Amino acid sequence: MITVWGGGTSRSLRVTWLMEEMGLAYRLRSVDLLNNPEEPAFLAVNPGGFIPVMQDGEVTMVESVAIVEYLIARYGPTPLAPAPNDPAFPAYQQFLHLGEAGLAASVFFVIGARNFAPEAERNNWSAAQALGVFESRLRLVTQQLARSPYLGGETFTAADISVAYALVLGTKWAGISLGDAEQAYLARTTGREAYKRAFETSEAAVVRS
Repeated sequence: MITVWGGGTSRSLRVTWLMEEMGLAYRLRSVDLLNNPEEPAFLAVNPGGFIPVMQDGEVTMVESVAIVEYLIARYGPTPLAPAPNDPAFPAYQQFLHLGEAGLAASVFFVIGARNFAPEAERNNWSAAQALGVFESRLRLVTQQLARSPYLGGETFTAADISVAYALVLGTKWAGISLGDAEQAYLARTTGREAYKRAFETSEAAVVRS
């Protein structure tokens, strides 16, 4: 069985959401990086000390979008990923990676500043720059949603898992406000039964830890 280390609203939610969508069996091992960042068992798996980590037999991976691509390639085919010759593929590929590189990676620093920095540093230059990066990339999402209900076109794909997770992160922890189109999109994506199952499993893992 595949093991995923993470829990809560960490990036492991991307991985478990995908696995729920694909019907893949997995075990979620909770990691509390705030209260127990030096957990020996976890650091033995990923000395970098960040989540998620996925273990599939002899395979260990630590980047959430790369894990998504691995699972699709290894356990697909799946309608969550259009074929390379599909007209939807370029948009799918762009937003799959924009969800992390453009959105989640930048909002991560906004979250750190707003929730953990000293009061005087909560809107420092770097935090403001990171917020600007997030907002500029979000405009690409807005533009795409004006064309289609999902980021790869008419159907839900893993690109939506990648981006919707980043929007959950931003609204929940960074105080990001979304426009009507983005709010409706987030409701469509996180209203899926697979997301609900993944979220409940992630939250339960935190309670048990």
